[in-house]
Amino acid sequence: MPKGYVIARATVTDPTAWGQYAAKAGEAMKKYGGNPIVRGGRVETIEGEGRARNVVIEFVSFDAARAYATSAEYAAAKVLRQGAGSIDIVVVEGAA
Repeated sequence: MPKGYVIARATVTDPTAWGQYAAKAGEAMKKYGGNPIVRGGRVETIEGEGRARNVVIEFVSFDAARAYATSAEYAAAKVLRQGAGSIDIVVVEGAA
């Protein structure tokens, strides 16, 4: 079964509030079995529109990744992020 991934690209405008969101989202990620394989770090945009903050979280399956991204626990974290930046999030199935 292919793994699932939550991929997020973000622009942070309020690091303090974003940190609170990230901590709460991290708790939810652990509950749903997520493993962060990319979280911040250096970035260089080669093509298209890049973002300064990039995150990739690996899960055992697409369904597990989606369960995290749509969970009540993650929804509670999102509330803390309001007004702290902008984010694009997708759930992607990995290669078989």
